[in-house]
Amino acid sequence: MRDIAVVAFAQRQESKINTESEVEFMVPLMNQAKDAVGLTQQEMGFTCSGSSDFLAGQAFSFVMTIDGTGPVPPISESHVEQDGAWALYEAWVKLQCGEIDTAFVYSYGKSSPGSLRDVLATQMDPYYVAPLWPDAFAIEAMAARQLLDQGVVSEQQLAEISSRSREHAASNPHAIRTTPKTVADILAEDYAMQPLRPSDLPASSDGGAVIVLAADDKARELCERPAWIRGIDHRSDAHTLGVRDLTQSMSARIAGEKAGVGDDKIDIAELHAPFSTSEAVLTAALGLGDDTVINPSGGAQAAHTMMASGLIRIGEAAQRISRGDADRAVATAASGPCLQQNLVAVLEGE
Repeated sequence: MRDIAVVAFAQRQESKINTESEVEFMVPLMNQAKDAVGLTQQEMGFTCSGSSDFLAGQAFSFVMTIDGTGPVPPISESHVEQDGAWALYEAWVKLQCGEIDTAFVYSYGKSSPGSLRDVLATQMDPYYVAPLWPDAFAIEAMAARQLLDQGVVSEQQLAEISSRSREHAASNPHAIRTTPKTVADILAEDYAMQPLRPSDLPASSDGGAVIVLAADDKARELCERPAWIRGIDHRSDAHTLGVRDLTQSMSARIAGEKAGVGDDKIDIAELHAPFSTSEAVLTAALGLGDDTVINPSGGAQAAHTMMASGLIRIGEAAQRISRGDADRAVATAASGPCLQQNLVAVLEGE
């Protein structure tokens, strides 16, 4: 296996990006990441992107964004209709083949033009559930009720998660929800979707992220302290909600074991947890203890960019390793209702 690292990361998240298309706001991010390592698009061995044509409302919309990378002369390129973390996984596999030393990964999403909580009903079972158009918040509230009724978590603990997210987000220029709130303040909120309060829900945002990967000595050449991907794995639970236990995540647990989360101490964890309940489930699945700082960026509760939040979690973790703020970190990406699919990556510094 080759040693592969994150050597550059750029992101942008705003509550609404009204005056720019996806191409317009992604090109500056792409250039920022390339400039950080001094590479041109033609020097990237492989390019892989993640996005959703459904969100864009236009078939093959990702092709226009590829034009923004500078694909002429022709480049080696691929695309996944998934969060950019899965594009990063494809690039990681490509690098393992040994034919290239660098890879360019990006993803983006704009959910502000519509109601994301309603649109997400289309990812449910197409015969029995999707035609009912279940609200995504209501689906999560159903899982939250199970967590509370079985004593897995309490409303006090959920409020503590949401309060900490706001506290950490205050120092993150890319976060949307940054106003501090105490646990008591959050518990005093009216329910948005019982038993979830507004602070338990994600702060939806528009934006994107770019990551540059490099292998072996090329990574050391491009970055003073690369964030090495020591383990990465992704798993999926059953699609149908009624056949799985929503109080736990088997897919996250297995992916974490395969990625090596428990092999050593984890300094920080960037968990793709849009809801406070998501964080509670992921923390338990990965076996994270009190000595791990959870979501120092504020996490997806503070800014949730559909199709990019998972890639941003990897970038946030890598950035802290490169700065020397942490030596070992775990980052996760999730997709589907109630953490149906999970990707787990373990990153380390040298």
